[in-house]
Amino acid sequence: MAVTRVLLVDDHPLVRAAVREAVTAPDIEVVGEAATCESAVRATDELRPDVVLLDLDLPDRSGLDYLREVRDRLPEMVVVVLTVSAADRDLVEALRSGAAGYLTKDVAPDAIGRALREAQRGELPIPGRLAATAIKALVRSQADDAPPSQVERLTDREREVLALISDGRTDRETADALGISIRTVEAHVGSILRRTGARNRAEASSMYRSGLARPKLS
Repeated sequence: MAVTRVLLVDDHPLVRAAVREAVTAPDIEVVGEAATCESAVRATDELRPDVVLLDLDLPDRSGLDYLREVRDRLPEMVVVVLTVSAADRDLVEALRSGAAGYLTKDVAPDAIGRALREAQRGELPIPGRLAATAIKALVRSQADDAPPSQVERLTDREREVLALISDGRTDRETADALGISIRTVEAHVGSILRRTGARNRAEASSMYRSGLARPKLS
């Protein structure tokens, strides 16, 4: 029997413990846990789980940032969102960012394990009360969408990284300024180049200075 290896990402230890107990089964093994976006990225790289069960509300960055970053680098990664939010915006943004399923934390415990199995099979587990909303909202958003600008392609953290490297900061200085690892900075730079279409850091910096990809920094 094939075993699905799962990474739990949630900043609440009690929630992780409850979810671990709920999903652990002969065919599901929780191989790791993470409480922040950055630690989740590291755990994903190290463990390469079959499925990631992801909370959207993380202390350092949004779970959506994790989702976009991981799906950019590991498009085959299966990520199921488990969150308190039933908001249309969060649901649609998660699905558009590559989520393979979306659950709210008021689901029955056995529904979580079932959703992990469905996502692993290529299905799209979404509670019935959200499924119709998801379909309508996705169709509406696609109809209303204009081609995204370069700045819209960047996450908030990528914009911060772009601002710093455009200021001449090294990867080490950028990492220290943002409180992240050099490896994470390098991952962000790679994503910035892909999202903006820049061929290298110099071109991305030129775009920033000319205002083509200038972020709104707080």
